[in-house]
Amino acid sequence: MNESQYDTVIIGAGAAGMFCAAQAGARGGRVLVIEHARTPGEKIRISGGGRCNFTNLNASAANFISQNPHFAKSALGRYSPQDFLALLSRHRIAWHEKTLGQLFCDGSARQIVAMLLEEMDQAGVQVRLQASVAQVRKTEYGFGLELADGSHLQTRNLVIASGGKSIPKMGASGFGYTLARQFGLPIVPTRPGLVPLTFDAGLMAGLKPLAGVSLPVRVTCGKVAFEEALLVTHRGLSGPAILQISSYWHEGEEIGIDLLPGGDAFDALRRLRGEMPRRSLATAFAMLMPKRLAQHLADRAAHEGPIGAFSDKALRALAQGLHRWRLLPAGTEGYRTAEVTVGGVDTAALSSKTMQARAVPGLYFIGEVVDVTGWLGGYNFQWAWASGWAAGQAIAGA
Repeated sequence: MNESQYDTVIIGAGAAGMFCAAQAGARGGRVLVIEHARTPGEKIRISGGGRCNFTNLNASAANFISQNPHFAKSALGRYSPQDFLALLSRHRIAWHEKTLGQLFCDGSARQIVAMLLEEMDQAGVQVRLQASVAQVRKTEYGFGLELADGSHLQTRNLVIASGGKSIPKMGASGFGYTLARQFGLPIVPTRPGLVPLTFDAGLMAGLKPLAGVSLPVRVTCGKVAFEEALLVTHRGLSGPAILQISSYWHEGEEIGIDLLPGGDAFDALRRLRGEMPRRSLATAFAMLMPKRLAQHLADRAAHEGPIGAFSDKALRALAQGLHRWRLLPAGTEGYRTAEVTVGGVDTAALSSKTMQARAVPGLYFIGEVVDVTGWLGGYNFQWAWASGWAAGQAIAGA
């Protein structure tokens, strides 16, 4: 039986796991990263259309969903987007800002993976790929791990960076949640986040002819709102605005869509009534939005005659429909296409400063496996860097 001893073992070679490993190994000590996939950083590689939206300049705890909205403040405050940019500068990785503070590589997302691998290599971190953990137990030394190949490891510190359930085709699973429960840590119920919304057959019959239509909207769910682009697909609604609101949506809730955010639909329709009184309602709507959507909404309005025949009262009712289009989603596309998992290891069981389990010294949880879920736009990567840094610094300083 091959028994190997380490100071720190990190399960998961994703963004959080690799970044934590580099921090933990930088001050000495034997650090091992275990990854079940063939290559490290696969979700980094495919992110941002292959260019990796690696952080957001506006990142703060306000951009995250958690049962404890204050939990992320400590890590995010101590490792900022500017800190990560300094690291990119040292590795001479060029980047650019798109919109809303979103930062992308000028080149390839592979540059981020290569940077993390180089940081780990310089810190003396070992990486074992295509290795799965079969069992974890508490020992006098710290933790004992049995791998699927029958080998055994001993480690003083164990860091769980195994991610959530999103994108199972890349090997995502509930491993981290199972292990947390094994050690008595509570789990906030999980659900897909940053995911397209689906609708029942009746509603989809009307939406399918609109597939490919995209426009800027303001989408609301409860008291939360996002103003970004919406995209109609053959399966339902997607686009940044829908992905954002999906993380807040719960089954049975309606969403509201303002098709003319920042505008006044009544004033616009009244102006069009004066300028083109003989035109149809669909033609008038088409002056304000994509033609296919205009026709769909005009058909739903079921008003006959040219727009010139509409009273102010009728125009106000139509305008209200454009600003408050109410839809009831049937569900989401699920973890298959979700970018993140909402929920996870309850932050009440963790130290916000170190990410260590309060009741289990030496056991840490970082990244997506924790009940901290960011908005679309680089926030989840910043949480990976910040939580990985916090745990790595705590381990290195122990």
